[in-house]
Amino acid sequence: MEEEIRNFWQSHPCGENLIGGLKEEERNDYEAFFKRYDNFRYTKEKHILRCLDKIDFKDKRVLEIGLGQGADAEQIIRRGGIWSGVDLTEESVNRVHARLTLRNLPFEKLKQGSALELPFEDNSFDLVFSHGVLHHIPEIEHAQSEIARVLRPDGELIAMLYAKRSLNYLIAIGVVRRLGLIGLSLTKSDPGGIYSQHLKNARSKGLLNYLRMKNFIHVNTDGPLNPYSKVYDLAEVKKDFADFSILKSYKCFMHAPPLPVGWLPFERHLGWHLWVHLGPCKNTQHQK
Repeated sequence: MEEEIRNFWQSHPCGENLIGGLKEEERNDYEAFFKRYDNFRYTKEKHILRCLDKIDFKDKRVLEIGLGQGADAEQIIRRGGIWSGVDLTEESVNRVHARLTLRNLPFEKLKQGSALELPFEDNSFDLVFSHGVLHHIPEIEHAQSEIARVLRPDGELIAMLYAKRSLNYLIAIGVVRRLGLIGLSLTKSDPGGIYSQHLKNARSKGLLNYLRMKNFIHVNTDGPLNPYSKVYDLAEVKKDFADFSILKSYKCFMHAPPLPVGWLPFERHLGWHLWVHLGPCKNTQHQK
């Protein structure tokens, strides 16, 4: 399935669709695109910068897994991190290289590769950071073992994962969007956009099968063509990240489209982004 996931993100670079895509004139001027993208990202998700400010990156060797447009990579470097990055897609690696070069930002290594076989030596990093990526890896048990391998014994994995106990998963995806798709199917209307793709998916896979949450969750996080996503609570984190122990966790970002919930003060309990800080288990490090 990794090839399917790679192809999806190669043709749908993370976050680009949220700002209307890469304009033709920006293909020769990525600087304008990066400014536009960063302004959108850190205005809509202000909590990201707050969370990064609380992490001690200074003089730490940091590996970022899954790079998107390189916005967080830049923030980590500006906070003193000795940054390396890996992404499954050539497109993301090229864009991040362009960003760091344009802005004259130092980095150690930037590689295209899989989280299932990280192209780095054992005990290479003080921190591994991954925002919104690890929940797209079906073989996460294998990936987390690789992360434990490249982390130093006293290192830390910091990951943002989609939260199961969130307003977005429980109400927006679990109820509102499923009812909406049933309504569109019954009226046989075609509203266009992503809704048309959902209808096409439902006709292809069968409406009831498509609406099962084990299937519906994939296509309701990063677009109706997204091949795989998973949502997490802490019990699921402990299960999937068996080589780690949870140091701390917190939720951010009230997000549940189409519901206008951004103003609600419940992100600590029902936020869509679950941030987890994990340390390698001592017995795991002993086995290495």
